[in-house]
Amino acid sequence: MKRLPELSEEESYTIDELAALTRVPSRTIRFYQSKGALQPPEIRGRVAHYGPAHVERLALIGQLKDRGLRIKAIRDLVTRIDEGELSLEAWLGLQERLQSAWADDSPEVLSRESIEKRLDGKPPGFLGDLVRANVLVPQGEAYLVKSPGLLRVLLQLHDAGIDLDVALKAADMLRKHVAKMTRELADHFLAHAGDGFGRDGTSEGLESAFEELRPLGLEALRLVFGQEMQRVLRSYVESGRTAGITRKPRK
Repeated sequence: MKRLPELSEEESYTIDELAALTRVPSRTIRFYQSKGALQPPEIRGRVAHYGPAHVERLALIGQLKDRGLRIKAIRDLVTRIDEGELSLEAWLGLQERLQSAWADDSPEVLSRESIEKRLDGKPPGFLGDLVRANVLVPQGEAYLVKSPGLLRVLLQLHDAGIDLDVALKAADMLRKHVAKMTRELADHFLAHAGDGFGRDGTSEGLESAFEELRPLGLEALRLVFGQEMQRVLRSYVESGRTAGITRKPRK
């Protein structure tokens, strides 16, 4: 960790003074030091003295903890910053990019009247089924729609003749397999960061790569899903598996 310049009397704080100034408990300050996230103090006699750099570092640690980073990750990050390997501003920009939404599907609250209008023509009990499936969450006289996009798809599938329970089961299957796939893909891309993914390894290069991956990744998923569904259904037809799935229309 980079050595700090000697402190003057005016900018020097004891650990209790630092704790009062930053509102970080002294035991937490010692914990950060023990983990290597906070620079060691200057020792005069038997008294540890801290300075403005420690104040700034504690503020940064708090900011990074608010972003969900654990102390080991914070230590590794600030070490790279201290050694000049990484720009904090560039890193923060990349983190913002990584956490930005991949789907325009934010939760929204709708009135009961609005929900009932959307469910017009649906069978009795359909609203209750959506609540039990946790698609809708009652909030007084309104409902929280956790995924407006999913609700829209479920309603369109129902209009096309696919019952809600069948569609929800399909959604669960899709989420289960896609969750595993996306984790594997994310691990794959991160393992090749700066070496085949964002080739120059800079924050700007990685940010650009992830930005392009967003629309192209979604397009690739749509294409591969379509190709695989076509392949499976064609094999079902060729094997005769679909021969008995139709019935005569009811009179």
